[in-house]
Amino acid sequence: MSQTTTRPQAPSAEAGGSLLRQPPAVWAVAFAAMVAFMGIGLVGPILPTISEELNSSPTQTSFLFTSYLAVTAAAMFFTSWLSSRIGTRTTMLLGLAVIVIAAVFCALSTSIEGVIAFRALWGPGNALFLSTALASIISASGGRPGHAVILYEAALGLGLAIGPLAGGLLGEINWMAPFWGTASLMAVGFVAIIAVVRGSGRPAEKSHILAPFKALAIRPILIMSIVAFFYNSSFFVTLAYVPYPLGMSAVGIGIVMTGFGLGLALASVVIAPWFTRRFSATAVLVASLVLFALTHIAAGVLTETATGFIVCVVLLGFEIGAVNTVLTEVVMEASDLPRPVASSAYSGVRFVGGAIGAPVGTSMAAYGVGVPFFFAAATSLVGVLIIAVFHRSLRRADHPIEENYVEEAAAITFGE
Repeated sequence: MSQTTTRPQAPSAEAGGSLLRQPPAVWAVAFAAMVAFMGIGLVGPILPTISEELNSSPTQTSFLFTSYLAVTAAAMFFTSWLSSRIGTRTTMLLGLAVIVIAAVFCALSTSIEGVIAFRALWGPGNALFLSTALASIISASGGRPGHAVILYEAALGLGLAIGPLAGGLLGEINWMAPFWGTASLMAVGFVAIIAVVRGSGRPAEKSHILAPFKALAIRPILIMSIVAFFYNSSFFVTLAYVPYPLGMSAVGIGIVMTGFGLGLALASVVIAPWFTRRFSATAVLVASLVLFALTHIAAGVLTETATGFIVCVVLLGFEIGAVNTVLTEVVMEASDLPRPVASSAYSGVRFVGGAIGAPVGTSMAAYGVGVPFFFAAATSLVGVLIIAVFHRSLRRADHPIEENYVEEAAAITFGE
């Protein structure tokens, strides 16, 4: 039995008044965060349409995720350094401006190469915005992290649930419409933040530019970053490839992916925290990754059975929500690193996994329609194997997670 670390009490979510009675600045940032998360999911339903309209293969369209994730990963290593110098407000506005420009140029592109290039530009915009949004909500809400995290996770859930549906509905007009929609909503978020968010959000101490890279020399952080690399390879195979075997219209794909997003949100906010408060975080992580792999195997077998395949897709949403949350909690517990530094290191490696996994996994369809899901199952099980081999290095996280520290886990999940 490992020992449970004694911790000081953190503010509860109930402290400091009603959750819904927040300053306008909180709602402005939460709205922009919701739209940013919508941008992650809106591409999925229109992938087959883009493939048809721009004469591109599924593997080529998967690079809409790869280019986005690769540049996001690179940017994540430097967001804590930048925001500590120019402040969270300026960093958020810079990120939103980049996203608006990238979305507009995606819509104006006439080739798959152009969309891929401007989707890459979208990556650093999202990294800059999402790495500072939670910290801004905490500051604007008067320093009540419990309230801030609930609102941020609500924005996450709504964004990932609404994004695919919005992408599907707008995709019925043409493949460019979802990009115009995102650009318009992000522009509204930009104006709202300028109008109501005050203060630079510049910390007293500046972060060193090499701090995230040095963090990877710490054994538990490196181990969990590698686990996250293989897990994200699985995750983004799911996002990039699922629309093709579904064989539905853009709206139909959007509805299925909305179920996926709702499951992800519910598991992140309710189900995973329930388990990690009662069982060892590493044990819950291993169980979640194994279940994730088994569901991918079932999806690969059931690609020709519409109902069974849709059920698998929705279940994958629940499992991704659980793994996201528990991975974060294990990273948080495994070392004493400051959260922004651990986040930059872990998030950077994690997104590289998604950037590689999406095209590699999708290309496996050449060997059979279900093979990409078998690939995703295998990469997930690699993560399980790594945890089994190096479990002694993760001993600090081998205990239930205290409820008061849910907000700290979320801070790393979203790159505060």
